[in-house]
Parts: sequence; structure tokens; C-alpha cells
Amino acid sequence: MPEDPVAHSELAALTRRFEQGQDKTDREFGIIKSDLTAVRLQVGNLDQKVDNLDQKVDLLADEVHGLAETMNRNQVQIVELLTQLVGRHPDAS
Repeated sequence: MPEDPVAHSELAALTRRFEQGQDKTDREFGIIKSDLTAVRLQVGNLDQKVDNLDQKVDLLADEVHGLAETMNRNQVQIVELLTQLVGRHPDAS
């Protein structure tokens, strides 16, 4: 059976299109892999920042708790001093 030049030409065109599509797919896959690597690095950095932030929040909560205790002690002392002053003559020492 003799070769059909039209069929041979169409087959060559289809092969070129397939190879071009394959090249494009390979490039796009490479871009996606690169982007995925960048996202993984960013997620790792964010994890570290969240861990550091958790530690800072814990320290801040401890500090606020300490300040609240100090304020409570000071308020108790103010109430005690005011209680002692009630009924005293203003000119008495």
C-alpha cells in the first residue's frame, strides 16, 4: 500500500502539536512545583512567627496578671488608709 502524503503530513502536524502541548505542560508543571516550594517556605516562616507570637502573648498575659495583682493590692491599701481616716478631724495629725 503506497504512503498517503496528506495523511503523513497530518500525522506530522499532530505529532508537532502533541510535542508542543507536552512542552507547555512540562513548563507549567515546573512553575507549579516552584510556586509550591515557595508556599511551603512561607508556611514554614509563618509557623515560626506564630510560635514566637504565642510565646510573646503568654509573656504579656503573665505581665498583665502581675499588674492586676499589684492594682488589687494598691486598691486594698487605699481602702484601708481611707477607712483609717474616716472620723478623724482634718486638723489632727
